[in-house]
Amino acid sequence: MRNIWTIASREYRLYFGSPAAYMIAFMIFLVIGILFYLNIQVALVQQFAPGVQVVLGPMAVLVMLATPAITTRLLSDEVRLGTIELLLTAPVRDGELVVGKWLGAFLFMLTLVAVTLVYPLVLNQLIQPGIDQGPMISGYLGLILLVASMIAIGVMVSAFFSNQIATFATTMGLLILLWWIIGPIAQTVGASAGWFSEVVRYIDFSDHYYSNLLRGIIDLKDIVFYLSITALALFLGTVAVEMRRWR
Repeated sequence: MRNIWTIASREYRLYFGSPAAYMIAFMIFLVIGILFYLNIQVALVQQFAPGVQVVLGPMAVLVMLATPAITTRLLSDEVRLGTIELLLTAPVRDGELVVGKWLGAFLFMLTLVAVTLVYPLVLNQLIQPGIDQGPMISGYLGLILLVASMIAIGVMVSAFFSNQIATFATTMGLLILLWWIIGPIAQTVGASAGWFSEVVRYIDFSDHYYSNLLRGIIDLKDIVFYLSITALALFLGTVAVEMRRWR
């Protein structure tokens, strides 16, 4: 556990020394801020009370788009620079290395998510008697689980490649597939495909988030889904690192 935390804290500090990470954070907050302002203006004109969904809905998409840039250098950069050899010969297990890298990136993204709490606080002051706490709690829970699973996928892909461009493109492709493409495929296939349709629908990332968690519904199957994806991706990332050790 100490090795994991040492690696994670190192990665976390590196993000705050990277201009790219600041640019990603700036773009996320800029987009969320603009959307929040526009939704408030529309709500004032049309006389309706906006919910926390005006923040958490687009935030999930922004997290998906930012994840490849956040994770692309985690392990592939170590391979490119040759420092992976030093890490593999150090008294650190492969699983500890992968989990440590994941935890550092996860904590960084979690910091960005925590900053967005200012918007529900503002909404709570603007709306009487306040916003519905249920969707806020379940929405942020879903966003945290979503971040964990997406970062894990990014770390897994980073473990398989030594080229950052290939890592970025592959991670982005996988996340777009799981977020935007799987859902329409499930709808196109329909119920006539039987178990295949159910499997495709189950691995739809956005459906677990938007259909339940963002609406205030905490279903155990959604939590298990994101945790399972996280664990599986970290396991495959560990396998990829072990394969490098035996080359």
